[in-house]
Amino acid sequence: MNDTQEAKTTAVKESGKQRSSSFVHVYRMALIGILSAVALGLMMLDFPLVWVAPEFYELDFSELPVIIGAFALGPVAGVIIEFLKNLLHIITASSPTVGVGELANFGMGLCYILPASIIYYCKKSRRSAIIGLSVSTISCVILGSMLNAFVLLPMYCRVSSGLTMEIIIGMGTAVHKVIKDLPTFIFFAVAPFNLLKYGVTSIITILIYKRISRILKNPMERV
Repeated sequence: MNDTQEAKTTAVKESGKQRSSSFVHVYRMALIGILSAVALGLMMLDFPLVWVAPEFYELDFSELPVIIGAFALGPVAGVIIEFLKNLLHIITASSPTVGVGELANFGMGLCYILPASIIYYCKKSRRSAIIGLSVSTISCVILGSMLNAFVLLPMYCRVSSGLTMEIIIGMGTAVHKVIKDLPTFIFFAVAPFNLLKYGVTSIITILIYKRISRILKNPMERV
């Protein structure tokens, strides 16, 4: 093969690599958009668990497509999906919490998706997924309790007209009579709620991710 033929072959290979790279980039962007839309839909299908926590703590499974995206595309993609989900919710839904709910959801979402996806990306296996999701669930219980106590609940009181911490604690007492103050509210309402929410999400993720990952796989890698 002469120099001209070699140059042509090299050019063809480089062109193919560029097209492949562009396709992967577009495909990732499309997946991020789809998963963000699915997460938004699930976020709107929230419902209270009045036997666990006051009714303004609403359970949804919007973190499910986010953690699946973080596992399939990486932690950064997971953060983007989490951000887009909450941004879209602010735009499309009238938030009674004046954005505090979305801020809380975003913060808790990061507490959940980052540990799990980082651990999973260190070694992609079912075992590391289980370990990562377990660490994330525990992180959400601990950090979620701290965020609620020192940031989110005080902020919620400031932006909500007529709402005080005493009223919130009273709502907790109506659910669990052992709740008398902020520490007992966090321990008996917030922590169990987060454990249930992220624990169930983790179990579902472990059960379905392997099958869904085959669908999300780059089509060029399936050939």
